[in-house]
Order: sequence, then structure tokens, then C-alpha cells
Amino acid sequence: MNLKFKKIITAALGCCMILSGCGQVDVAENSESVPQIISTDTVTEDTVTDTAEIPTTDLTGGKSKKRSGAGNEDTVRITTQEKKSVETSAVNVEELPTYAPPENGLVVENPNAGKKKEKSSDEENSESNSESDNNSENGDNKNENSDSSQESSEKRTVPQNPTVQELMDYMTLEEKVCQMFIVTPEQLAGYSDNYAGTDTQNGIKNYPVGGIIYFANNIEYYDQTAQMISNSQQYAKDTCGAGLFISVDEEGGYVNRVADNLGMTSFYDMAYYGATDDTVSAYNIGSTIGGYLSGLGFNLDFAPVADVNINPYNELGDRIFSSDPQIVADMITNVVSGLQNSGVCATLKHFPGLGAEGGNTHTDSFVTIDRTLEQLRAEEFVPFRSGINNGVSCIMVGHQIVSGVGDGLPSDLSYEVVTNLLRNELGFNGIIITDSHQMNTIANVYGSGDSAVMAIQAGVDIVLMPYDIASAVEGVCSAVRNGTISESRIDESVNRILSKKSQLGLL
Repeated sequence: MNLKFKKIITAALGCCMILSGCGQVDVAENSESVPQIISTDTVTEDTVTDTAEIPTTDLTGGKSKKRSGAGNEDTVRITTQEKKSVETSAVNVEELPTYAPPENGLVVENPNAGKKKEKSSDEENSESNSESDNNSENGDNKNENSDSSQESSEKRTVPQNPTVQELMDYMTLEEKVCQMFIVTPEQLAGYSDNYAGTDTQNGIKNYPVGGIIYFANNIEYYDQTAQMISNSQQYAKDTCGAGLFISVDEEGGYVNRVADNLGMTSFYDMAYYGATDDTVSAYNIGSTIGGYLSGLGFNLDFAPVADVNINPYNELGDRIFSSDPQIVADMITNVVSGLQNSGVCATLKHFPGLGAEGGNTHTDSFVTIDRTLEQLRAEEFVPFRSGINNGVSCIMVGHQIVSGVGDGLPSDLSYEVVTNLLRNELGFNGIIITDSHQMNTIANVYGSGDSAVMAIQAGVDIVLMPYDIASAVEGVCSAVRNGTISESRIDESVNRILSKKSQLGLL
């Protein structure tokens, strides 16, 4: 067969394939059209910047784990490497997001982080038509399958200015569970969406969480920060009727996410003021920080540090006011008053006390503090009791294992610590929050779902920064469905959360 005839035959066969619908180009053969996925294969030592406390970044199979907890300088720069190939079996081009890779923010493992797989428009139209037919024939029938009962909030009318009970009646189980998490914006959008655009909006629709925590890399300039917060609040209210806890670590001293980036009033480390038991300065610190935070739209500050400086080698250092429990109590009480009089919820941390610690909950898998209950009551509990008596809104429970408790569990996963000591003995009726679940003492030992379930069983109201929000939410929902956690236990925390939001004008 000569060459010319061969070309004619080939062209004819090609036309037949196209007409028969078999002429699609395989994804693997045309990888240029596939959006590139961020990889975290390359990390350089000079990209980690923190002169005080350096979080760890674990690399396993080319994926990064960023450990960042409330109250720690955590700026991590990770150089990304583009993927060079994509396997056909693992990629659906239509499902890949289009997004701008972060320059200074956290690079998450998966660009689809915090996003559920969406149904096609054909599937949604089919289900909508089927539901309409069923309703016209049988009235308002309800689907008894709990998995399919969680409708998209877009198909329901979100209540306007609801009472707490009206909103709880409106919310699905999954929506109530989502209220029990505070996450980073990267966990919602898949990257540092510092203008809270469509990706953040979609993330909140998929996971209507209780709040967002912002770090230094999210705060660029004043108007950007205010608009980012405003946008996120509107998305949350439109999705489920409840606004967000907008939180940050702003202690003064060297833990100053907002002041350092936006040029606000700064303060010395807290030990400087505690050395003279300067309670007037303590109130001014809280009032000043609360003033500029509330002006931007923040309503929750993970401060002040209420630990007592018992072991000089603890991880907190000069963030602690004093080694004298009563001085710490005097100082934190005034900071709390200054913050909350400015409209910002204060948070005492890190119950039951990190001051006697010799390790580091950010980098170690286990941190055990050798303290009896009698010692805790005589020293560590003094500031917490004072803050509780003066109406502090929130208390953060740390990950330290305390020998005197006896259960061998991180404190925020311990029923003995959270419920028996903090709730029952100290009489705290406010919101209990975990320290970050991305820290090594949790993420290196427990899965996201298991740690969230254990925290809620212990009596925690809000889990801060689960490593994987999808696994954490599904883990808790599954625990409710199989009876491991009662729905009344979820309702108890959600009622507490929404009641505080109602006081803040977020409903």
C-alpha cells in the first residue's frame, strides 16, 4: 500500500471515530489542559521563620502536615513543586478546582480540602423533580434515611433573625456538628483565600463551621482584613442562619498576629507587667486589643494565658504573667474585662495548666505533667477560678497529660479534666474549646475523627483546627448515628454556642 493511499484510509477512519463519539482525547495524553495540582514535595530549611516557637512540618509521601496551635508563631513557607503527570483513573477534569496557589499561606494536602463531591446538575434536577412528584402525591413525606436527609441549605429557607431554638430546629445533624469546629480559612477554601471569595463561600456551604481562626499570613492590610471577615460572616449567615466566631491569637507581647501586621499598638511580653502586678496595664492591654479587634470584625480572642510559671523550661516562657498564682489571677481577670467590655470574647488557656510542663505539645507526641490534683487546686486552678468567677466566655483545654488525673489521656480528650474538673468542680458554664488538633500531641497519635469524637465525649464544645475537617465532621456524625454520642449531647454544646452568638448579634 503506497503512502498516499494509507493517509486517505487513516483520515477516513478518524472521521468515523469522531462521528461515533469515540474521538475524545484521553486526559493522560493531553495533560496540558489539566489544572496543575499543588504538591508539597520540596521544603527548604531557610523557609521556616520563627524566633520563638517553631512548629514542625512532617513530610510523609510528599504531603505536608503543618502543626500550628493557638498561641504559637507558626509562619511556615513551603516551596511547591508542580505535578508533572496525572493518571487518567485518578482525575476527573471537571472536578478539579481552578485556584491561585498561595504565596505566603499554608499549603494544604489537597486542593479539594473542605469540599464535598458535588452532584451533577442532571442528578440534582432528577432528584428535585422526583421529590416534587412525591410531595404532590403523598403530602410532606420525609425521607427516613438519615444519610439522605441532610439537604443542601440552598433548598431550604434560612431563618432570618431566629431564636436559638428556632435555629436548632432548622439545622440538620451535620450542620449542628459543623458548629462545633473552628477551622482555618485554608481548610475551607483549599488555600489562603485572603479575600474570602467564591472558594471560601463554597467551603462554608459544604461545612457551615462555627468559626474561623486567622493567622498572620491571612492578615495583609486593614481593609483587606475587614472585608475578608465581612464576606465570611455573610456567607455563614446566608448558609445556616448563624454567623461565625472570628478568632485570632492576640495576646500582646510576641504573639501579635494583627498588631504586628497592621501596625496597631503593641505591648511588652506579659511577664513584664506581671512582675509589678500592674492590673491597670492589664486592663488597658485587654481594652486596647479588644478595641482594634472588634473594629475589624473579630469577636473571639484566644487570650489571655492563665498558666502559672512553675517550671522555667515550659514552652510558654514570658507569655506567662508570673510564678505567683494570685498575680496571674489578678492580671488575667483584668485582661478579660478589657477584652469583653470591648465586645470580644476572651479565652483562658491552657487548662488545667501548662506552667509545670517540661516538654512541648506542638512538637512532642506525648507531654506528661507530674502534678497531683491537690497541687493543681492550690496553684494552677487559682487563675482559672478567678476568670470563671468574673465571667470569662471561653476556656481552652490543652493536650497535656496530667499524672494526678490518672486516665493517661490528653486533657482535652479527658472526661475527668473537661467535665469533672472544669465543668463540675470549677463550675464553668461557658464554651470549652480544645487547643489546636493539628499539634503533634493529637495529630501524631489520633485520627481526626477519633480525636473529635473523644473531645466531644469528654465534654468539649468546640474542636479547634482538626487536621482533616471532613473526617472530623463525618466521624462525629457517624458516632451520633451509631449511638456512640447522643444527639442531646450535640444539642447541649450547640445551644451553648448559639446562645453566645445570639449575645454577639450573630443570629
